[in-house]
Amino acid sequence: MAWLNYHHLLYFWTVATKGSLAEAARVLHLTQPAISAQIKTLERSLGVALFSRRGRRLELTEVGRVVARYAEQIFTLGRELQDTLAGSIPDHRAPLRIGVVDALPKLLVHRLLGPALDGPGASRVVVMEGKLDRLLADLAIHEIDVVFADAPAPSSVPVRTFSHLVLESGITFFAAPRLASRLRRGFPGSLHGAPLLAPTTNTSLRRTLDSWLAARGLVPAIRAEIDDSAVLKVFGERGIGAFAAPTAVADDVVRRYRVRSIGPADGAREQVYAISVERRISHPGVLAITDAARRGNLGGDIGSKRGEMRRGKS
Repeated sequence: MAWLNYHHLLYFWTVATKGSLAEAARVLHLTQPAISAQIKTLERSLGVALFSRRGRRLELTEVGRVVARYAEQIFTLGRELQDTLAGSIPDHRAPLRIGVVDALPKLLVHRLLGPALDGPGASRVVVMEGKLDRLLADLAIHEIDVVFADAPAPSSVPVRTFSHLVLESGITFFAAPRLASRLRRGFPGSLHGAPLLAPTTNTSLRRTLDSWLAARGLVPAIRAEIDDSAVLKVFGERGIGAFAAPTAVADDVVRRYRVRSIGPADGAREQVYAISVERRISHPGVLAITDAARRGNLGGDIGSKRGEMRRGKS
């Protein structure tokens, strides 16, 4: 059995976390050539390349990112061992690494993550926001544990994924007080020709709104299309136009942005999926979120009491 040289692993992990040989050399009090040589020895022993060179910069390979994750866990356990022997109480919880699709409303994300952050079994959470394709790539190599998205994983994903329906909410229109007062009269017909702030066309919410408006023959005057849901609401607060948001966070929207509700988009729904590489979610933090959703504690409805699940390609 070949033994892993933990000194070499430490040198690799230090370069990976510090971002350069020079910074790692400063921390480890070693020369750059010495560290480079030890990392090459580690690569030979593992039979893989851990870094690729881009000009003068070192970048982790895909395998290097996986090794870095294991190294972090190994050295975290080492620190916990030292804490235990020193009489302190270590935090044994593995961090819950969450990817959040940037199209999801920030207030809804805050509501979703609450159960994972609260209570005696609370998780240490690392949240990364981005586009769905990038987050699914990170999920495939276990850089993150779960992705929260506004749609299931597409069937074109080249790795097997499971999309668990976590939350389903109605949609409500909001606006600054003066505009809301005017648009409440004759709603939803009042939206025809009215100024509207819309999410960008690549989002599930935009597609839902377009279908809902078209079915009623309503053509609002779109003043702006905004990718970031928080920025969109700030524009709405300034009275530039009406906007839509999940009913599950209606009270938060009214309080945070000093707007008023106009009326519900009857029949329109916003959905949130937890996408994982597991058929059954097992991480305690994610289970806390799904359990809270099932009990109705997140202000929305679960798609079905069993939780709807769709699978991407293997």
